[in-house]
Amino acid sequence: MGMKLPFMKSKGMLGLDIGSSSIKVVEISSGSKGMELLKLGVAPLPPDAIVQGDFLNVSAIVDGIREAVSMSGTSLKDVATSVSGHSVIVKRINLPKMSREELEESLAWEAEQYIPFDVSEVNLDFQILGYGDAGETEETMDILLVAVKKELIGNYTAAIVEAGLNPCIVEVAGFSVENSFEANYDPEPNEAVALVNVGSQVVNINVVINGSPAFTRDIATGGSQYTEEIQKSLSIGYEEAERMKKGDGASGTSSQDVIPQEVEQAMRGVTDVLVGEIMRSLDFFSATSEESQIKRIMLSGGSAKVIGFQSAFQERTNIPVEIMDPLARVTPSKYFDSEYLSEVGPSLGVGVGLALRKADF
Repeated sequence: MGMKLPFMKSKGMLGLDIGSSSIKVVEISSGSKGMELLKLGVAPLPPDAIVQGDFLNVSAIVDGIREAVSMSGTSLKDVATSVSGHSVIVKRINLPKMSREELEESLAWEAEQYIPFDVSEVNLDFQILGYGDAGETEETMDILLVAVKKELIGNYTAAIVEAGLNPCIVEVAGFSVENSFEANYDPEPNEAVALVNVGSQVVNINVVINGSPAFTRDIATGGSQYTEEIQKSLSIGYEEAERMKKGDGASGTSSQDVIPQEVEQAMRGVTDVLVGEIMRSLDFFSATSEESQIKRIMLSGGSAKVIGFQSAFQERTNIPVEIMDPLARVTPSKYFDSEYLSEVGPSLGVGVGLALRKADF
């Protein structure tokens, strides 16, 4: 589900994931031979370029988009991108049954009751999930309501246009991850799967049942917390702390045996807080949805692979926790290095989901 933008559309769509620590560009073809990964580019962003969803350094973001596109070697210009964070509201609501046209007319009025922003400040979209609820008559309809601040969409589209690309679709990051999941996995009927995308500054949570989002929430925390804690505990710079977070060790340090323990301690503290935050949302879903209990948790995002995160999550939940492979059913073209793909794979959940969009959806 994505918001169409008033730009020219074509069949080929580039997935552009503008994350707060890196920009990912993905091109996938899907035909009779299945899905093939044609192009991929990943470019880092400075830590202060995007803070809490705000574009603080637009030129760095534009440069990052250009660099990722250039690395990928793609010739596509039309892109699908995604947004998340506090300027994005997703609500599942129940309304009296009406036609799509009637709903479009009354959407702004209905939305006013559910969103904390002025309706004139947002772009609205909806998806009809079904008619009638358990215990209710068929006279009602289940709607997924999405509201995104126009200012946020404006920031993304302006940066994309400045980088020489053509923004066609903007969707919610949690739905992009769902798109990736459904293209690569076969969940059981009625199985509630929690898709948890752990980015640098935002965690996207989307509980999916039978191909529909049952619960969607973004949490303003993420993998950058690890970097900050390592910086504090060792009094080192950002780049060095990032290296240590990824388990690459510290360069030029003499006390190699002391540092890992301190890093481990700092990281364990962050993991406990992060898992606790995510669990609060999942517990809320479980408490409000008696008939659907989460059976599986799929982790994605650049921080999903932080040492100890998956096992701590599993211990806390007693639910199977696995790292999602957004390329499980995607065949890489022969140019790709398999080691590189397995390293960046988990961070491509959003990008792959976007690349699988078609402009004429």
